[in-house]
Amino acid sequence: MSSKAHAVDPMPSRYVATVPRPAVAATLPVPRSVGVSGTMHDASADHPLVALIQRFLNPVIMALTLLALTRVFEHNFYTVYLAMAGVVFFLGVYAVTEFPIAPCADGFLVSRSTRRLLVQWMKLAGILLFVGFAAKISSLYSRKVLLAWFVLTPFALMIAQTLARRAIQRFAVGSKYGARKIIVGANDLAYQLARRIDSDPLHGSVIGFFDDRESKRLPEQVAARMLGRLDDLPDYVRRNKVDAIYIALPALARPRLVQLLSDLQDTTASVYLVPDVFVFDPVRMHVEDIGGIPAIAMRETPLRGINSVVKRISDLVVSVVVLALIWPVMLLIAAGVKMSSPGPVLFRQRRYGLDGSEIMVYKFRSMSVCEDGERIRQARKHDPRVTRFGQFLRKTSLDELPQFLNVLQGSMSVVGPRPHAVAHNELYRKMIPNYMFRHKVKPGITGWAQVNGLRGETDTLGKMKARLHYDLEYLRIWSAWLDLWIIMKTAVAVVHDRGAY
Repeated sequence: MSSKAHAVDPMPSRYVATVPRPAVAATLPVPRSVGVSGTMHDASADHPLVALIQRFLNPVIMALTLLALTRVFEHNFYTVYLAMAGVVFFLGVYAVTEFPIAPCADGFLVSRSTRRLLVQWMKLAGILLFVGFAAKISSLYSRKVLLAWFVLTPFALMIAQTLARRAIQRFAVGSKYGARKIIVGANDLAYQLARRIDSDPLHGSVIGFFDDRESKRLPEQVAARMLGRLDDLPDYVRRNKVDAIYIALPALARPRLVQLLSDLQDTTASVYLVPDVFVFDPVRMHVEDIGGIPAIAMRETPLRGINSVVKRISDLVVSVVVLALIWPVMLLIAAGVKMSSPGPVLFRQRRYGLDGSEIMVYKFRSMSVCEDGERIRQARKHDPRVTRFGQFLRKTSLDELPQFLNVLQGSMSVVGPRPHAVAHNELYRKMIPNYMFRHKVKPGITGWAQVNGLRGETDTLGKMKARLHYDLEYLRIWSAWLDLWIIMKTAVAVVHDRGAY
């Protein structure tokens, strides 16, 4: 799906519409601590019992589900199944991540942790199947047992995780575990941090705030819970056996921060620094370790490491299958384009690809012109340049089919931000902050913006800002499941949407 632009005139300065963005504070993550290695872990999992359950619950459930189904179908625990259960437990400890204690907050279809669990389970099942066939031992096992196990285990894992999470939370309520915490700083970041801690019993509770500002200058939500000034903090911590201190002071308070850490040396409280990085509107934020020095990535592509391999393999599979199925249709369309108007069958236009490099994008020609210069006009409703046959192609998005060749080449992806003409990119990169960051992934035939109603002409700066908003959100929340969801929604949008012309 595209904006249907062979071509946009420069936007007048009067177009100043903006896209409302969710409040930064509403999207802050649960506080996490960063180890020397740069890895991140849930602060609620520091209790030994919680850590033990979190680590071994998944492999235990996998093994027990297999043995339970063996009992149901075979009526006895045969040695081969006991051996397989042991192998599954061993592999599960290393191949399946610990289940999260904190509840899901991403709100997309199913939680990210559940999607990750399903992917890991399919990988583990694939490994077992491969080993079974390679070692020629698959005939020792009942197909009924294995099929039921592969299908039912994900459900058993999710049910077990839900029950375990509730049990852990009940254990945390009223216990001394992580119960006494203080936040240094009284601002919106500190308030949101306190809300996250108080909302989950595993994180304990916030006793109150310390800040040097007067109460009348503080946010209303924290003023009532003020415990004193920063000079009062060390003595309060010693007298009240505070377990943890979260420092949420502005970055400009570095000298004060150094002094504060020095003052707290005579206490046993754990100290966490909570940087206010959200004012910079981070995209795919994560922490890396560079020779023992932690570095916070503020803007990064989601397609790093194995994610890029998964994305490329899925693109190749989809493009090969689609091209194998639609090549007769493409031949008919090519003939229709050739007979309906003079000119080439394919329209070629320079656009920006991954990391802003120029690529050549293919489409079936739907206009009487092939514009690719410094000034390009987008297609508009009742545009006289659109041929009669081209109008049909654009309405049905059939003009986009040659872009599966781009996907096969590797210059495009099936799902990603729609590529704009080079002239448009040069215009909008000067008008919209962060515009070029949409090019941290390959452009796509369809995208998150298109299935959210932003298909068609972007004749105002506000519409382009709206499209960019969804393009960047795609980078933030990318997953293979999201790509699949976008593909399914695209099929529906092509049939019902009337935004393209």
